[in-house]
Amino acid sequence: MRLVRTKSDKVVLGVCGGVAKYFGWDAAIVRVIFAVCTIAGIGSPILIYLLMGIIMPSEY
Repeated sequence: MRLVRTKSDKVVLGVCGGVAKYFGWDAAIVRVIFAVCTIAGIGSPILIYLLMGIIMPSEY
């Protein structure tokens, strides 16, 4: 299975949905982890999200 942005489980760019699908998790869990990291200031999640949105191919 490839890591791709999803079109079916998309809120902004489909990155969290794609990561969730790749690992077999629920997309809500990935979004909560992303939100917690953003609020807590852990790393640069917004920058990473934008870069993944640009780099990851879209699902067909």
